[in-house]
Amino acid sequence: MKEPNFDISVVNDQRVNCFHEIKKIDKVWDLLVIGGGATGLGIALDATTRGYTVLLVDQSDFAKGTSSRSTKLVHGGVRYLANGEIKLVREASIERGRLYLNAPHLVKDQVFMIPVYSFWERIKYTIGLKCYDWIAGKMRLGSSRFISKDETLKLMQGVKQEKLIGAVVYHDGQFDDARLALNLAQSIWDHGGYAINYCSVVSLLKNHSQQICGATLKDMETQMEYPIQAKSIVNATGVFADAILQMDNPLNPKTLSVSQGIHLVLDASFYPSEDALMIPKTSDGRVLFAVPWHGKVVVGTTDTPVKDASLEPIALEKEIAFILDTAGLYLKKNPTRADVLSVFAGLRPLASPKDGEQKTKEISRGHRILVSPSGLFTIIGGKWTTYRKMGEDMVNRIEQELHWEPRKTATEALPIHGTILTTDWNDPMYFYGSDATVLRNMMNESANGWISDSLQIHEAQVIWAIRNEMARTLEDVLSRRTRALLLDAKESVRIAKPVAEIMAREMGKDADWVNNQVTSYWHLAEKYRLQ
Repeated sequence: MKEPNFDISVVNDQRVNCFHEIKKIDKVWDLLVIGGGATGLGIALDATTRGYTVLLVDQSDFAKGTSSRSTKLVHGGVRYLANGEIKLVREASIERGRLYLNAPHLVKDQVFMIPVYSFWERIKYTIGLKCYDWIAGKMRLGSSRFISKDETLKLMQGVKQEKLIGAVVYHDGQFDDARLALNLAQSIWDHGGYAINYCSVVSLLKNHSQQICGATLKDMETQMEYPIQAKSIVNATGVFADAILQMDNPLNPKTLSVSQGIHLVLDASFYPSEDALMIPKTSDGRVLFAVPWHGKVVVGTTDTPVKDASLEPIALEKEIAFILDTAGLYLKKNPTRADVLSVFAGLRPLASPKDGEQKTKEISRGHRILVSPSGLFTIIGGKWTTYRKMGEDMVNRIEQELHWEPRKTATEALPIHGTILTTDWNDPMYFYGSDATVLRNMMNESANGWISDSLQIHEAQVIWAIRNEMARTLEDVLSRRTRALLLDAKESVRIAKPVAEIMAREMGKDADWVNNQVTSYWHLAEKYRLQ
């Protein structure tokens, strides 16, 4: 691949600036937030915009875990109504509406359709979704309604017709999870806070009263360690929350139940519709979605209890078979293993149930805040849609516990980095929002620099990710800055080496770095492909 025409930068200024602040021995942070997923980012942004000094760190990349592996929905939670969780549905519906307004370049109104095969289903789903509309109030994205069989078949060309009498239509939000996480990190920077990836907490520091007063951080790239002072420390590490709690006190009991959900990505031909499909009840009692996303269709999810948390969970064969079999009952074109472009798994950090026999799908997705005797603040549970409210609740709790003068949250109507007034969802660069203009100028300087035609990835995007989005590894670029790994794992492997070579030129790395990155990525991508 030819050399790009634009200037090369060999450092990531944000990373340099962040470690410059970390190295200040006398600096005392108001908040140290551990965890760069949706929850931690929401807390750090809320605190930063209230005027506190904030540092967020993550041992890996932003949204490396659960927060980049969702069903790509910003939703109130239709199925939570069945569990009687009216308060959670109301809260999530309001937050969905706020996110739709605050990040219009990433969150869109997505029409969902529930195919109906009996008169009883029509009554049940119509009433349930009218309740869903009512709970959302003025924050609803649209009104639900029943449509005829003929109209259903026009809108859902892939759905099976036998016994079909129509469909119930409703509205929810759809988004790109990893890109929103990245924009939240950028928003923290925009408002004077600090957020850094590949920086882990190796120990918590305590004063003579055994109260937490700081932590020792480790730069995962240089292996250098730095002690810092902090007035409060927040454990927002999701499925790894218990590990931080036990770092504080080895005798801390388990607080989390971990559930795995997987998704299969298929070519759009299996469900050629702009509207999403929702199957309200499956053999395991969960709903199943088929959601158009970046020109593909994402089908999922499952709810499988797992014992151990991992940064790279692996889809189980029974989960893969379940989704293929269930999707085959509703789609005219039955998907097989050979048709799967990518399979990805994510873990849900659920608050441990009071009843040990309770199924994971029945555990509330609400969040809970814990305050340890040492002063460590921990948040568990929650869901992507309510990340902003979780941030607000946590900062309110910190102010209350530490007797700080309360400051009003500023995030209810805060535009997220990249916000623009109108978004062309057919533009493959739409998710860059207001940054797209500058990026296109870079692309014009190297017009022939397309790396993948099918995924619409240009070399300028790789360089942009290094300079402006704190990408540090090949995986960062192919999995989260672009979504190549999730959209087509095989194609992402094909372009891995040219992407690594561009990164090496930009970051001042050598051939050994390229080879190591490519080899590591190939091993990772194998987990996303069905053999």
